[in-house]
Amino acid sequence: MATDAAEARASRRGPRRTREYLLDAAERVVLREGPSASMNAIAAEAGISKPILYRHFGDKAGLYVALADRHIETLLALLREALTRPATRRERTEAAIDAWLRLVEGNPALYRFLVHRGQAEEPEVRDRVAIFQRRLGDALAIGIAAELGLPEDQWPRAQAWAHGIVGMVQAASDWWLDEQPFGREDLTRHLADLIDGAYAHA
Repeated sequence: MATDAAEARASRRGPRRTREYLLDAAERVVLREGPSASMNAIAAEAGISKPILYRHFGDKAGLYVALADRHIETLLALLREALTRPATRRERTEAAIDAWLRLVEGNPALYRFLVHRGQAEEPEVRDRVAIFQRRLGDALAIGIAAELGLPEDQWPRAQAWAHGIVGMVQAASDWWLDEQPFGREDLTRHLADLIDGAYAHA
């Protein structure tokens, strides 16, 4: 009976609000249970039957992709803001790194679910995350090229740097999330130091 009432309320919300409600429920389950979160648990959290969940997202892959899209767009907006703010190059570098690390630190279970569990289980999610990483690298490359005033024939160099930085920050954040040897601010500073060339002068 409780499930019937929840489904009746969902039908009154309309498709868009119901979809957001179900995604909110999915996030709560992922944050509580971690990468092992199941469709059964998500349906129970939302107070609906599992077929209703499948009706809105198609299948488990569709739910994973919807969760990924929600957070990818949020993070891209934060990174664009960090890369274009009026500040020194070092300050923009730290702001961009910190935006990524805040997502990782604030939602570690969700991060692991989307970047690791989702990619491993569903090719659609893997493709979505790969596209996001490419978009992130391309956005960073545009910023690097503009910052350094590179002519068009030097843009591939900016792209190589940008995509290398994206991979470095993600790998370092995975390690940091597991080990927690120091705080987020310290990791931000260490990675910014490396980008600034600290390794060459060490």
